[in-house]
Amino acid sequence: MKQRTAFTETIATQVEEFKPTFEAQIGPELAAVFAREQEDLRRAGMPQGIARVGDSLPDTHLYDAEGRPAGLSEVLGAAAAILIFYRGSWCPYCSIALKTYQRELRPVVEAFGTRLVAISPQAPHHSVRAARDAGLYVTMYSDKGNALAAHLGIVTIPSRESIRARAALGIDVAGCNMDRTAAIPFPTVVVADATGTIRLIDVRVDYTTRTEACDIIDALVAL
Repeated sequence: MKQRTAFTETIATQVEEFKPTFEAQIGPELAAVFAREQEDLRRAGMPQGIARVGDSLPDTHLYDAEGRPAGLSEVLGAAAAILIFYRGSWCPYCSIALKTYQRELRPVVEAFGTRLVAISPQAPHHSVRAARDAGLYVTMYSDKGNALAAHLGIVTIPSRESIRARAALGIDVAGCNMDRTAAIPFPTVVVADATGTIRLIDVRVDYTTRTEACDIIDALVAL
């Protein structure tokens, strides 16, 4: 597609540039923990029961920036939608992806009248504060207890070793989540049409990789 030429930097390129600096900052011991986590996730592969193209989105409740519940159908309205499931604002790879999606997708979704929603299990105040600090204005909702993510089959629980490693960096994964558990979604992009039917679902078990914006736009144009 012609849009591909407009992208100045892919998420993959940004991650490749980011990782050496990040690993130098956290030190070799913690970097090794996260490397093992990523390898274990790649080795385990895709979980069973992931939603498929053609499935309908369930009308579970999400929570807005003020903590008010709303059904997914109310959030999306009668419009096509791009749902970005991210692990949490504590995840630097999520931040890279969200900033890229904001930059590359906003003009397109505005032209198409499409909803662009970022979803995590975090408590709303954590998402709002992190979005403000990062200069993000993508619409964010909280998926309490990963209810929607569970329907899509994309929930995982970080290893104890990785939870301890993040705690050493001052990150309390469970403490950030609405249900106070460490369960998080695999990074996932869902494109749904105006009827709520899934037209693209891309699940990334290795959280250092993400769906590229150009592929999301391809799915949107194909609706």
